[in-house]
Amino acid sequence: MSDWHPSHYARWFPALCANRLGRAPVAVTVLDRPVVLVRDESGRAFALEDRCPHRHAPLSAGVATAGGIACPYHGWRFDSQGRLCAIPGMPPDCALPQVRVRTVAVREHDGLIWLRLDGRDEGELPAMVRRNSAGSRRFVWQTQWRAHVIDAIENFLDPMHTHWIHPGLVRRGGARDAVTAHFEATDSGFSVSYRGQSQQSGLLYRLFESPRESERALFDAPGSAQIEYRYLNGGIVRISLHFTPISAEQTAVFATLHVENRWAPAWLVRALVWPLLKRVNDQDARMLALQADNLRRFAPMRGASTQLDLVRPWVETFWTTGAAPEDAPPREVRLLL
Repeated sequence: MSDWHPSHYARWFPALCANRLGRAPVAVTVLDRPVVLVRDESGRAFALEDRCPHRHAPLSAGVATAGGIACPYHGWRFDSQGRLCAIPGMPPDCALPQVRVRTVAVREHDGLIWLRLDGRDEGELPAMVRRNSAGSRRFVWQTQWRAHVIDAIENFLDPMHTHWIHPGLVRRGGARDAVTAHFEATDSGFSVSYRGQSQQSGLLYRLFESPRESERALFDAPGSAQIEYRYLNGGIVRISLHFTPISAEQTAVFATLHVENRWAPAWLVRALVWPLLKRVNDQDARMLALQADNLRRFAPMRGASTQLDLVRPWVETFWTTGAAPEDAPPREVRLLL
């Protein structure tokens, strides 16, 4: 069990792709807490702690009922608010015990089901999620990385590893341009704007892109990261990864691709672009697993850093303290990318 900062339980995290939740309950884990997701007969999702208060059987092994869920062990039935509704075999003139299951707040948005573990349906989803225009999503996908959430976020937002981990696919090792990276804190996280590289040297760019107007990396706390490309022809592509800690050793990753103002039908993206992006994911997952194994061999130990490591300090401070760094001034860094 990890010692997560208490404030993280009052934040929204994606827990499941919406198309993976039908009428059968689904077990998920967020911040080491087991949760069962259920759809009622109207299609609305709700979430409860994945434990029957009677004999602690997992509710996710039970069945959805009209407006609730039944425990697989003795059939105790609970409604969507966790209230005990019925006990099979209990005489009708006997009062039910005053027990209930802890609720988890649920929101379904743009193909993902989001949870807030403290049960309060308050606050906004990350700004980048709300900014995507209706109908612009081309795919949504989920996987797991064997990595701490801090390492997973850093991996996605760090461009310096792409020459080595994704050679020829994202960037070619020997092809580097002088680039200026501008880091700036935002109300909900930070942004990094890259200037000086209107084209990229890898296969993905050559097959599917055109000259860029801008490239930005964005982060919205607690775990939403995005690479945004704007093109000279007016097109916009946003690749977003949302990171949800399952435990200190495992992180759930939810990927979406949104495209605006350019022809890119979903079927074409799935057929041509997705296989290459899946390969990028597999390469990152393999390296993060190697990193995690080595951290266990040498823990506890802090890594060395240079000016090229722009995003790690902010992310590490946030996940450790539950708050953004108090001093995160804008800064520019020169790098060869």
